[in-house]
Amino acid sequence: MANVVWHRKLRILLDLTRDDLDHPELPGLWETVYKTDRFYGRLGVPVSERDLQCGGVCRDMGVEAPMHLRMRGGRREAVHERREDEERHAAPMSDEHKAYQERILRAAEEGGFSGDSEVRTRVGRSWIQTDTLVEGADGRCIGWEVQLSTIDQSGLRGVRARAAKAAKNGITPAWHTDRAAYAQRNDTHWTRSDHLPAYVIARTGDLRIVSGFRTLDFWHCDSRALYPCPNGIRRCGKAHATPKPRDVLFDDMVRQTAASTIVPIQLRAGTTVHRYWVTSADRDRLDDLHSDDTRLPPEREAAPANGASRNRPTCQPAAVPSSTAPTPPSRPGLLPPQPSAPAIETEPATTEHSRQATDNTTGLPSDLIALQQAADDAHAQLQHLHDHHERDLQRQVWREAAAAAQTAVTHYARTKRLNRYEVEARLRRVVRRPAR
Repeated sequence: MANVVWHRKLRILLDLTRDDLDHPELPGLWETVYKTDRFYGRLGVPVSERDLQCGGVCRDMGVEAPMHLRMRGGRREAVHERREDEERHAAPMSDEHKAYQERILRAAEEGGFSGDSEVRTRVGRSWIQTDTLVEGADGRCIGWEVQLSTIDQSGLRGVRARAAKAAKNGITPAWHTDRAAYAQRNDTHWTRSDHLPAYVIARTGDLRIVSGFRTLDFWHCDSRALYPCPNGIRRCGKAHATPKPRDVLFDDMVRQTAASTIVPIQLRAGTTVHRYWVTSADRDRLDDLHSDDTRLPPEREAAPANGASRNRPTCQPAAVPSSTAPTPPSRPGLLPPQPSAPAIETEPATTEHSRQATDNTTGLPSDLIALQQAADDAHAQLQHLHDHHERDLQRQVWREAAAAAQTAVTHYARTKRLNRYEVEARLRRVVRRPAR
């Protein structure tokens, strides 16, 4: 039997402990629902085809459990159709489950936070049932759900729905278990500790969370990196974050989640979304990493004529005016050789670009290398800052330096009649991997 019934047609929850079924705006609701159910019974309509289902434990676990109504000794009752649905309500709470609830409340109180067990929060016309609800800093609520018993697949399907419903209504879901199979699921933020008896859980001492908490290892994707590139290429040159498992004390987890110093995050790996708990400092740094474009998109160039190609021309260009005459590189093997123009049009004393200093080792202009080096140095400084205001200022410096380098690359490629992408790639290889 259950006190809360879900009416499928009206899509409301009926609380049989209240005279108005908790719906004062619908007078005579009980008489209407009860007479309708009895009428279906006289017609022989199966209970599973009527409009009533369990709105308590069964609904919370994602199980559709048909019910019918009856009056016994002047008391309203809702009865399950199947015995296994009834047994789901009759199953007593284990001693381990109670010990976890008591420990969560004790740890929260020691941290200066309040909480309560078996809290029912009203949400519209339904409720959210929480094992232990801790009220944290800044009005944040942590809903601890302890799952130690074995549940079937239908019950597991309800975990995501319950967690999403809690998060939608301002409760941060925190599910804890001692089953490895549950902790490996990604439907919510699971934490796991070893299987322990109730007296060990209840007593004051070290109770460790062995799964669910991560520290983020930030690294640069270059030839010295210890991890493979998550983008599936050899080395992309960008910054990445890799989660590393780490144990944390259960009491610290309760207090720090309430204080918002440990927060939930989601990390996508391919098509799978992993859900972990991390420190707020790691979460902020991860947000900065995702907001920083470590490789700025190339500057937009004028749209070519219809049918034109962006590749290097294969024909020999005609004579170039003196204002745009290219200067042959000192090492022809590094860049494509340019056609020689009449000497009268390419006098070094009268051209601007011929006076541009060229690095004898790379064949690229020295000022171009200096601009790219300045942009890379500005970005490297950004990675070592933690203060948000300082990061905003340094990020602006980096973007201005990168924009100056991009503009210089575009101008140089147009002047030399070279492919801009190849010039840019060549410049980055020279600056970021200098010859030894």
